[in-house]
Amino acid sequence: MDNTNMLTAVDVDGGLLGCPRLRFNKEGSLLAVTTSDNGIKILANSDGFVYINSLGPMDSSRLVDVKPCIADDGDKVKSWNILDVSDPSQTKALCLPDSIAPSKVVRLIYTNSGLALLALTASAVHKLWKWQRSERNPSGKATAYLAPQLWQPPSGKLMTNDIIDGKPAEESAACIALSKNDSYVVSASGGKVSLFNIMTFKVMTMFMPPPPAVTYLAFYPQDNNIIAIGMEDSTIQIYNVQVDEVKTKLRGHQNRITGLAFSQTLNALVSSGADAQLCMWSIDKWEKLKSRCIHEPAGRQSPLVGETKVQFHNDQTHLLVVHDSQISIYDSKLECSRSWSPKDTLPAPISSAIYSCDGLLVYVGFYDGAVGVFDADNLRLRCRIAASAYIPYFSVNSNTTTYPFVIAAHPSEPNQIALGMSDGAVHVVEPSDAELK
Repeated sequence: MDNTNMLTAVDVDGGLLGCPRLRFNKEGSLLAVTTSDNGIKILANSDGFVYINSLGPMDSSRLVDVKPCIADDGDKVKSWNILDVSDPSQTKALCLPDSIAPSKVVRLIYTNSGLALLALTASAVHKLWKWQRSERNPSGKATAYLAPQLWQPPSGKLMTNDIIDGKPAEESAACIALSKNDSYVVSASGGKVSLFNIMTFKVMTMFMPPPPAVTYLAFYPQDNNIIAIGMEDSTIQIYNVQVDEVKTKLRGHQNRITGLAFSQTLNALVSSGADAQLCMWSIDKWEKLKSRCIHEPAGRQSPLVGETKVQFHNDQTHLLVVHDSQISIYDSKLECSRSWSPKDTLPAPISSAIYSCDGLLVYVGFYDGAVGVFDADNLRLRCRIAASAYIPYFSVNSNTTTYPFVIAAHPSEPNQIALGMSDGAVHVVEPSDAELK
């Protein structure tokens, strides 16, 4: 741990998750790695092989029946079984404390550890909430049952993005991405991209001055020094922060980039744009492999335009595509396998959507304040959460509609989400104790 040089690498013949779980045995001679088909691969050094050989031939009577942690169907989900949740008693919701001037939450992410929430507001200011370890919360993870602290460094300095002089930050595209170790965040609000140290809120460096403005950011999973950067001019730049160099520029969209997602299994980057088009790129040669326009819902006359977001499932092959007109699941060939459009009890346009951390659910936000919980395998609606269930003092007679502009899913608690609201509030929402029991 005293240098940055890699000691060794080994080819495990593929089949790993994008972010696999890793566990050493006590002696450090065996390493267990989870695979994309819910299996486990065991890697061993010389001492590990000696130990394995000492066990003799392995027969089925000596194998433990390990149940996969990711089920194959929605019936395995034990939560969000109430079809319509409208009363606060039917859920557990917490509005996070906030002493900073309110501004629309445009981006919201949990840290990879699940111990904190990071929001980027329309005013270009970041807000970081941290939960504390305690007897009631020994893990220190985010929860709706205990209020976190709105954290600021001793200097009291806010973590604020660069903005364009003369242009309100609210009118600029905002984007944010977090490094794997939760130490650094890259962020932009229309001006230069800032690389912040999340512990001190200090700006480490700034790059990519507009025009064109940066509209989306995604870390390359195999090297956090490399960032895929979506631009307002419809290009994607592959940028190396360490050497301050654009490696290549990808062209294929007709409008600004609104989403980027990497798949290590497919060895590909998928991009989405305001042109309602999906493009898949090889990350070996940075060449375009294929492209698709997302399908128009039945009965829609006008062509699709506007923000289109993408997120890979845990299996790293299925892709969630989000547009205000629909949520859809695409396969590795960019073919749409299933789709759902607003209707019935959820008629409003879609504002945001995201997979749960176990990949079994899709959480969807709507412009009328509602949240839908869907089974990921068939996009069947499990639960509709009305705004009155999670917003304190909610009034149906209000002249303005407060809605979740962005949804974040907890990285290890599949039943927990955070909602970044149009009025600047952030709510953490979980099923009630009664339902979980």
